[in-house]
Amino acid sequence: MSFSHPQSRQTEDADALRGLVDPKQGWLDRSIFWDPAIYAVELERIFARSWIFVAHDTQVPNVGDFLTTYVGEDAVIVSRARDNKVHVFINSCSHRGNRVCFAEAGTARRFTCNFHGWSYGLDGALSGVTAEHLYKNNPTFDRKKLGLHKARVESYGGMHFANFDPDAPSLADYLGDFRWYLDIILDNDEGGIEFIDGNIKSRLKCNWKFPAENFIGDAYHATWTHSSALLALFGKVPEMHADRSYQVNANGHGWEFGTDFVGNAATLCEPEIVDYLRESEAMFQERLGKTRSRMVGSLSSATVFPNLSFLAGHNTFRTWNPKGPTETELHTWVFLNRNAPDALKEKYRRGVMLTFSPAGVFEMDDGENFEHCTASNAGVVTRRRKLHTGLGLGSEIDHPELKGHVHQNQINEANHRAFYQRWVDLMTAPIWADVPAR
Repeated sequence: MSFSHPQSRQTEDADALRGLVDPKQGWLDRSIFWDPAIYAVELERIFARSWIFVAHDTQVPNVGDFLTTYVGEDAVIVSRARDNKVHVFINSCSHRGNRVCFAEAGTARRFTCNFHGWSYGLDGALSGVTAEHLYKNNPTFDRKKLGLHKARVESYGGMHFANFDPDAPSLADYLGDFRWYLDIILDNDEGGIEFIDGNIKSRLKCNWKFPAENFIGDAYHATWTHSSALLALFGKVPEMHADRSYQVNANGHGWEFGTDFVGNAATLCEPEIVDYLRESEAMFQERLGKTRSRMVGSLSSATVFPNLSFLAGHNTFRTWNPKGPTETELHTWVFLNRNAPDALKEKYRRGVMLTFSPAGVFEMDDGENFEHCTASNAGVVTRRRKLHTGLGLGSEIDHPELKGHVHQNQINEANHRAFYQRWVDLMTAPIWADVPAR
């Protein structure tokens, strides 16, 4: 299937895209995982106008601190400027387009292009030009217009997000009811969280949506895919209880979880982590209420649409950064409560390395599946058969406490369907005003 240029916004393109996804019944056309034309539309209509996580407050605590990352395939600099605010701008010189920063992180007074020496302030504004007198009386040279292209930046719970669409809703509206769930990990302690130093970057030969959808709601795979790892670690495969587990979603963001309190945390194989959670249980309940407190370290996973995923209990955030329709760059961090004992930092780090790192016992299983799910679509005949994500149709319930759309049983694909509903909403809407709230 082919599409006109994304900027054409033609009606036939929107109709074609709607035909690829049936969120109500759970059918997906495989082309959304391999077609370069669809991927090009994703970069424009999803990544260039959604709120994309770029940094936590503790990664850029002081004026001059910066890191480099991506919004879609756009390289960006995240910097704390002299106004003490976090700024995000395109990492590409306004003169010839060269990168102005090649470091992954550090502290700087300015960013200077290697090519011709143009320099930019910590807020992205043009601050210096080599031999500027040569531009004297040049009517097209305007410093104010030649700064680095800036994004909107808004924050929630110390998490900074960037958005390049001036018409996009606020971050608060974008997250909607999901903020109530984010507080479970961002605000279960009065000190909030901190990111532990270090960032793992790895590449997967898969479409970015496979891991994003896996974390938003695929508890179904856990006891099968990870059975050998679970047996090696614990000598048994844990049970998932339908009557005590749920999937919740709002605006395409979703969390699947049990209410076991320490299910994920226990797989880190660091007893002190479970002890810390047990000792803090009363505090969690006081801040969050009983229901949410049971989710702090539970067997669970979540995704903030489109590409920020996390594991409660494991205390790891990760972003699935697209590098083409069949390749993804994974960025992984470890976090913990700022007020937690310092001795726990290394234990969380070791636990995540054991489980969800490129050599982790669970991530190796998952990465292999994501790659094979993507590679199988090379077959012409294979591409003709749609994929089914209909598990749990009709499972939505009313719950006295939980917000958003609530579905019974974490072994479900309700959050998959909500994820792809949001995907098609954004892919077919010319402007944000046309995107429905869900």
